[in-house]
Amino acid sequence: MSALTIATITPELRTAWDGLWHGYLTFYKASVPREVTDVTWQRLQDPDEPMFALGAFQGRQLVAFAHYLFHRSTWTVAPYCYLQDLFTAEEARGRGAARLLIEEVYRRAAEAGAARVYWLTHETNTRARALYDQVAENAGFIQYRKALG
Repeated sequence: MSALTIATITPELRTAWDGLWHGYLTFYKASVPREVTDVTWQRLQDPDEPMFALGAFQGRQLVAFAHYLFHRSTWTVAPYCYLQDLFTAEEARGRGAARLLIEEVYRRAAEAGAARVYWLTHETNTRARALYDQVAENAGFIQYRKALG
């Protein structure tokens, strides 16, 4: 088995990304309209957007992704980096892809001058949380939200 590598997800990987994206949505029992998926993909590929997509590859196969973005904060002069989505295909779990993706987001965020990297996960996502507890601090915040549309 070849080693995992991390690289930017490029336009020719749309079909592979689509498969993982739908797996991610299924994992969280969520759905979004096709238009949202298309706009998300366009934003991830647009160099003028502050959104980025990294992939973990087993050989040439995309087996995991991380989407991250930069935004301003009222708490620091430097931007924050939000790791919005992280997903590994079921058959590739436990091989280190998520850890490598997080480490690469850390590296790129530091390179961009970010003050912190943060993310959310569901409290029932125990397998991922076991990794997250090793690579970051659980700050103890609870998310509240109100859908507006």
